[in-house]
Parts: sequence; C-alpha cells; structure tokens
Amino acid sequence: MEIRGSAVLVTGGGSGLGEATAREIVARGGRALILDLGRSKGAEVAKSLGPAALFAEADVTNEGQVAAAVDRAVSEFGALRGLVSCAGIGTPGRVVDKKGEPLALAIFQKVIEVNLVGTFNVIRLAAARMLANEPAASGERGVIVNTASIAAFEGQIGQAAYAASKGGVVGMTLPIARDLAGAGIRVCTIAPGLFGTPMLMGLPQPAREALAASIPFPPRLGDPAEYAALACHILENTMLNGEVIRLDGALRMAPR
Repeated sequence: MEIRGSAVLVTGGGSGLGEATAREIVARGGRALILDLGRSKGAEVAKSLGPAALFAEADVTNEGQVAAAVDRAVSEFGALRGLVSCAGIGTPGRVVDKKGEPLALAIFQKVIEVNLVGTFNVIRLAAARMLANEPAASGERGVIVNTASIAAFEGQIGQAAYAASKGGVVGMTLPIARDLAGAGIRVCTIAPGLFGTPMLMGLPQPAREALAASIPFPPRLGDPAEYAALACHILENTMLNGEVIRLDGALRMAPR
C-alpha cells in the first residue's frame, strides 16, 4: 500500500501508540481518521495534524459508532485503505485476590469486550468497506494492522483478562488474513513489549527504570514512534500477511 494519498483509520489515536501512528501516517503524506473516546485527546491530535486528519468519537465495541466512523472516512477521504487498531484497556486483577475474593466477572468481560471483540468489530466493518476499493497493481485493496501484546505469550500474575484478550487477537490474525486474502486485504498483528505509553509513564520513575532494565536490548522502554514505524512498514510491505510480529527488544516477561 502506498501511504501517500491513502486514508487510514487509527483506533485509540488520541494517545500512545495510536497517536504516534496517526502522526507518522500524516508525515508520510497519508490521511488519518482518528477514532477514540470523547474524553480522549483525539480531537486535539487531529487538529494539530491539520486537514490531513479528522477525529471521530466512537467506542470500538459500539457497532453503530464504528460504522459511522468508517463511513465518514470514505465520504471525507474517498476510500479507506488502511486500519491500525490500537484501542485497548489493561485492567489488572488476580483470579482470586489475597483476601480470597474472586475477580469480578464484569472486569474480565470488559477487557475481553474492548480488546478482542472491539478489535474484531472494527476489522469487520473496515474490511467490508475495503472490498469496494479498486485494487492496486498488486491486487491489494487494503491493509489491517492489529495490536496484541507480548502478554499474549507470557502473561504475568494479575493479567489473566489482558493476556486472554490479546491472545485472542493473536489467534484470529491468521484466520482473518485467510478470510480476506481472496479480496486482496492483508492482516497482520504487532505484539509490543514495554512502551512509553501514558499507562507506563504514569508509574514512578524507579518503577519505569526497573522495567526498562529488564529489556535485553535496547535496555529502555520502547518509543511509540518505533511502533508507528513498524505499523507503516506493514502497510507498505505487500508480502507481510497473516503474521504476528513481536516488538519487544528480546524481552520475555517473568511471572511478576
């Protein structure tokens, strides 16, 4: 996919990995429709990027809101060629806490609903619109990039819900790529390690330094711009399809 001149929907684009990706897409001559919650900074990010970016308030689990955002991308930009899904939550909790209380089922369900069901909801609605695109010379009509986590492979204590949700994203990557291959739509997933997102940067400095020191190389937190660079490479590299790529500095998470 040629990013220059193409429209890409970025969920969770109001901060962190999504914001970095939206900025990189625009920097490369593309156009970004930033989808995020109303309380996010999505509108501010879009405004800072000028006419090449728009903001759509939506919850990824809401079919109507996401459909409206996808329709807006098509009406405003002419076509939707790419999707980068970064929206997600990471509510922690042990299966049974130290007082013997089981984790509230609603907490587990909410994480699954946002991270897994929400990701699938956006995929299906965006892919349906990509089917109408004229194929490029390569036959490609669109590209979808999902976000999982290395917790999908090495979930830590208290991450049962998060690891399950991200494991689901990993598990559906290849089947969806196969589903959409005949239409010329590629699907890949990035599994980031520890990145300097608002969630991690809110930790005390000693905690951040300890996390950074656990990464073999480079011994630091990942920069969201590095995620954005990989997402854009996937958009541009036609041979990447059905793959899950770890972006973690060779980190393998310990139990805690």
